[in-house]
Amino acid sequence: MNSSYCGIDFGTSNSAFAWIAENKATLARLEGGNTTLPSAIFFHTEKTGSSFGRAAISDYLNGYEGRLMKSLKSILGTSLMESSTELLGSALSFRDILTQYLTEIKLRAEESTKQEFKNAVFGRPVHFVDNDDLADKKAESVLSKVAQAAGFENIEFQYEPLAAAFELETRIATESLVLVADLGAGTSDFSLIRLGPNNMQKLDRKGDILANAGIHIGGTDYDKVLSMKKIMPELGLGSMLIGQKTIPSTQFINLSTWHRIPLAYSRKSMAHLAQVYSGSLEKNKLNKLMNLVRKREGHLVALEVEAAKINLTSNSSVIVPLENASVGLDIPISRVDFDDAAQELNRKLSETIKSLLASANLSPQRIDAVLFTGGTSSIPSVKNRISALFPASKTYEGDLFGAVALGLAIDGKRKFR
Repeated sequence: MNSSYCGIDFGTSNSAFAWIAENKATLARLEGGNTTLPSAIFFHTEKTGSSFGRAAISDYLNGYEGRLMKSLKSILGTSLMESSTELLGSALSFRDILTQYLTEIKLRAEESTKQEFKNAVFGRPVHFVDNDDLADKKAESVLSKVAQAAGFENIEFQYEPLAAAFELETRIATESLVLVADLGAGTSDFSLIRLGPNNMQKLDRKGDILANAGIHIGGTDYDKVLSMKKIMPELGLGSMLIGQKTIPSTQFINLSTWHRIPLAYSRKSMAHLAQVYSGSLEKNKLNKLMNLVRKREGHLVALEVEAAKINLTSNSSVIVPLENASVGLDIPISRVDFDDAAQELNRKLSETIKSLLASANLSPQRIDAVLFTGGTSSIPSVKNRISALFPASKTYEGDLFGAVALGLAIDGKRKFR
């Protein structure tokens, strides 16, 4: 019997939608044969309407006139959520942008499955905002209102790492104490949970959750540190101004941070950049930065950095091809460069896990298994750093981009049946 409820993993980088078909959690196809939809919208200036996902990124790279918005989930929990951005000559609120994206997911999933969905369990990180409970609750409330505006009537939430654990629970034979490491594009969440075949039908799983913790670090942060280490110095980061002052870093941070890239194109930022340029001692580098901003190629550079990060998971070195862009040169990056840039992020992930174990009064030896899910878990230095904390534990790898959505659909069966 098919369901009228679903699980939605609204991700920073990619999103997925799952439902129960013939008593089994199943991923819906959202873009061609793909079960993920990149969290991106391209607003066209030459035609009405927008493109989404891979099509949005393709339109941007193919040079269509318009504006690319990517990593949309990163806006939740920030002050940007209450503001607007200029699109096609008018202001459009970030809430409306998120609503457009979730509406598109709903329409595509319903077309793919031939079902109508009014009930949804949305995944959420353990912390949308670190160390700020009020801001965290507000972020969840905003996402709930956006989901309602997109056409969902009854909305529940579940922690994303727990959802990933529900999917694993269908595959293990004996009760186990599992650390779920859900390493996404925007956040990293960790949960200690007892899993087993006798627990699956429980409506209330609170007793099986020993502890959870999260930190606002994800794949986009690894993009950022890699860009700041290898790309932005070619555009002037670290160079000097007259008077032996270092050039301000704000513009470089904007261009290295997915959801902040549009800020680099504002009139205020452009005026400040012109002022910085006049006092720069390395105008050849600042010329590249000025050209990049004028041509609005920030997302182009960020996409190439993201591709380099992904390719470095299986290669010892890569070339970031920016010869034909405003940067004007191809930039080599090695795995060693990446590991070095990622050291502080990896340390923070490790410390978060250690604090989680301490809060549960557990030693690493008590953990039976570690479940990795989320695209960031494919970064070698990340997985190695976490695995080293649990040398005696089994390791499992869920569907990196679908496990959470599948688990949310399983949870929906309990919540909405």
